[in-house]
Amino acid sequence: MARVFTRVGKQISIAVKEGGPDPDTNPHLRAVIANAKRENMPKANIENAIKNAMGKNQKDYKAVNYEGYGPHGIAVFVETATDNSTRTVANVRSYFNKCGGSLGVSGSVDFMFKHLAMFTILKKEGMDLEEFLLELIDFDIDEEYDVEGDEITIYAPFQAFNAVQTFLEENGYEIKNSEFTRIPMDEKELEGEAREEVEKLIERLEDDEDVQAVYTTLKPSDSEEEEA
Repeated sequence: MARVFTRVGKQISIAVKEGGPDPDTNPHLRAVIANAKRENMPKANIENAIKNAMGKNQKDYKAVNYEGYGPHGIAVFVETATDNSTRTVANVRSYFNKCGGSLGVSGSVDFMFKHLAMFTILKKEGMDLEEFLLELIDFDIDEEYDVEGDEITIYAPFQAFNAVQTFLEENGYEIKNSEFTRIPMDEKELEGEAREEVEKLIERLEDDEDVQAVYTTLKPSDSEEEEA
C-alpha cells in the first residue's frame, strides 16, 4: 500500500506543477485525486501531497519515458516519475542488460503503441450507448470500447484527456476511473522459458520505485486475458 501511495503522490506532484493546485481548474489533478481515493489514500495524504508539490524545497518530479527491447524482440515502453533522471536511467538500463534486453533511444518503440486517455464510467439508466458515443465524436473517441456489467470504458487521444474529463463531468456521468494508457498495435506470443525471460524484465522494472507503468508488445496469457 505504501508503494501505491508513493506512486500516486508523484502523480499528484506532476499534475500540480502542470496545472496548479486547484482541482476545480485542473482536470488532470482532479482525475488523479479521484484515482487516489479509489486506492484508499487518506484525504490528509492527498492534501499534503498537493501542499508539498507547491513547496520550494519539494523534490521536482518529472515524467520521463524510456524505450527499448526485451528478450525475443519484445518492445518495452517504461513510464517513470523521477527527481533524479541519472539514477533512473542507470537503473532502467541495468534491468534491460541483466535480462537480455537493450535500452533504446527516444522514439525507438513509441510508434508501436497507441497513447490513449482511458475513462471508465457508470452507465446511466436507459442510456443509449450509440447516442453517447456520437456525443463524443468531436473528441476523436476510439471506435473500440469495452462494456462490462454496468460500466463502459472508452478511449480517446491522450491530448483530449482534459476535454473528455470535463465533458463527462458536466454531463453528469460518474467516472469510475480515468488514466493514460498505451495499447500495443501488434502483440507477440511467447511461451515457456522465453515468456518467463520477458516477464522477469517486466517484474524488475515494476519493482523500481521510480517506475509508474510498463507497457510491452507481449501478448497476454490466456489467464491474464480472463482476469482482464
